[in-house]
Amino acid sequence: MSITPTITQFCHQTWQLESTALLVQESDNQIYVVTEKTPFHPVSHIWPDHPADRGTLNGVEVEDCLVGAVELESNTLYVGKAIPVKRDEPGWAFVVVHVLAKADLAIEEGQVVTLQVDKEYQDSLSRGHSAGHIAYLALNKVLVEGAYWRKDADRKDPHGYYDFNSYAQETSFVSEDKCLDTYRLGKTLRKRGLNSADVLTDLKTIEEQVNRQINQWLNLDSVIKVECHGECLTDSRYWQCDFNEKSIAEIPCGGTHASSLTEFDEILVTLAQIDAQNIEMHTDVKGK
Repeated sequence: MSITPTITQFCHQTWQLESTALLVQESDNQIYVVTEKTPFHPVSHIWPDHPADRGTLNGVEVEDCLVGAVELESNTLYVGKAIPVKRDEPGWAFVVVHVLAKADLAIEEGQVVTLQVDKEYQDSLSRGHSAGHIAYLALNKVLVEGAYWRKDADRKDPHGYYDFNSYAQETSFVSEDKCLDTYRLGKTLRKRGLNSADVLTDLKTIEEQVNRQINQWLNLDSVIKVECHGECLTDSRYWQCDFNEKSIAEIPCGGTHASSLTEFDEILVTLAQIDAQNIEMHTDVKGK
């Protein structure tokens, strides 16, 4: 069958749909199934901060959900880290790959299948991911207002504050109602103007101020939107929320997200020093 880029529905409040199987391929003890459209969010092969959705295909458990790329001339599927090209490469179609156990399901290309996402699990990841964005915006603001920068920084966040998160973030991992970010306060960041020693000394004070700022923002009950610039997996998506700052926060992001600040009863940030140059930001969510 002709392979087309997967039409994604994971940002459209859609958890179940029917779609045509475009490609079915066996790999070891697994089956890769690519459908025309899907409500499943796959884990990114480039920045795997947001886990794959859970759910079923024709009632059978989807063991994993990955990004794939099909070379159209040869109809060859490459999955995850094996993908040899960048997105939107001519002659390639980027797809969502649903991974099933080989013995569980007999399925043929051209068959219409039913895909159903575990909504409760997706919602918990969505809250965790949105909370991570909110937490780092609050941290950026607190570090500027607390005069922890001694000179202007070239990078600014959506609110116009120096973008500590962009400069210092090493890793970010979303899990159920949680986001864990690691930051490196190394020589490069000090040269850019951050008073790293003061940040480490004042870490608990900064933590308190970040949580105070988050609480103020949550009281706004603002809507959270994901602006999609296209319907395919590789099309750009932007997380948006109005915190009554200088401008509406808009962050490029391919994950799933909460739809409103009203979904959060509490977002609690804990800052922890790991060693002389590294800190962690634990962002925990209590949903309503």
